[in-house]
Amino acid sequence: DWINNPVNTHYIIGSVVGPHPYPDMVARFQSVISEEIQSQLLEKEGTPNPDYLVACVGGGSNAAGTYYHYLDNEDVGIIAVEAAGKGIHSGESAATSALGKVGIIHGSKTLLMQTQDGQITEPYSISAGLDYPGVGPMHAHLYTSGRGEFISVTDDEAMTAGLVVSQLEGIIPAIETSHAFAIFDHRKFKPDDILVINLSGRGDKDLQTYIDYFKL
Repeated sequence: DWINNPVNTHYIIGSVVGPHPYPDMVARFQSVISEEIQSQLLEKEGTPNPDYLVACVGGGSNAAGTYYHYLDNEDVGIIAVEAAGKGIHSGESAATSALGKVGIIHGSKTLLMQTQDGQITEPYSISAGLDYPGVGPMHAHLYTSGRGEFISVTDDEAMTAGLVVSQLEGIIPAIETSHAFAIFDHRKFKPDDILVINLSGRGDKDLQTYIDYFKL
């Protein structure tokens, strides 16, 4: 129906992608995440503001919610972690910020992995939730404006980070979230920095992938 009736049929995805107003609607719904961050930080640290926010980004719904109430606060650093797959330039990647050009997908103008003549290229990530050839328009703006810092993490870095978090915290993160935890392979922080990483999903669904990957 979407193909046959593009004028009055919308392709609606549960992320901050697609035609307006759907990305904005999803971001607003997800903004409860940043409300909760403000509340918990005020209680635990005496301030609602962290030094940095870190979230994984495919389409970017969890990240949009994490950043939402901090977007205009320049004192809070925004870090987005994308999936580099087997390497940014390996041909098997989903690092849209590094590989994308301006294009249109699912009704939104954004950064998009595409060929010279505008055909969408196949993305790859060990994480299904980050395996997307574009990125939400909000995140494309964060990247092009310089407001957000974008980092790409490989499958191996993400899987290793997920295993370490499981061992240290007893929490099995989704592989999507494990990409965010791999930030420490790429970025240094001060000992007194307040850093919030959004643990956006649980890894029950990924247990077999972890077991197979590490031959547990």
